[in-house]
Amino acid sequence: MKKLAIFASLAGLIFVVVAFTSLSADSQAPETASPEARAKVVLYKTPTCGCCGKWAEHMEKAGFEVEVHNMANQALTAVKLSHGIESKFWSCHTAVIGDYLVEGHVPADQVIKMLDEKPEIAGLAVPGMPTGSPGMEVPDKTQWDTYNVLAFQKDGASSVYKHIEP
Repeated sequence: MKKLAIFASLAGLIFVVVAFTSLSADSQAPETASPEARAKVVLYKTPTCGCCGKWAEHMEKAGFEVEVHNMANQALTAVKLSHGIESKFWSCHTAVIGDYLVEGHVPADQVIKMLDEKPEIAGLAVPGMPTGSPGMEVPDKTQWDTYNVLAFQKDGASSVYKHIEP
């Protein structure tokens, strides 16, 4: 009889722990609540690019695991070309997240939105290196740029996914 009571108590305790864990996971901030936010980011960059490292930190803070591959400029260009990313979308780094490509300083919240919504696109891009984008912040916010996060297709078509104001 004692064994049955102990087993029932243990089963109740497990139920409470599982229920509490589920409740606390639902109450997290939207930037980290999504299971996709824990997806692996495979980042390709040159070893000397500091802003790429800052973008990786930005993604880690949002809950992503980031695997960094440092490479020479020619190898990075080859990665972009092998994934069919047109040069008009290029920036200083390229990331692969699941079935999607992320080119440049795309904010984590937009990556999470893409992973949650699963649009039929090749990926997101922030061409160039706009001041104020994740990894490109400067202390004087009056110098931050307005920029667009683009949703792009491998055929070169694109549309504005999010317009970002400083």
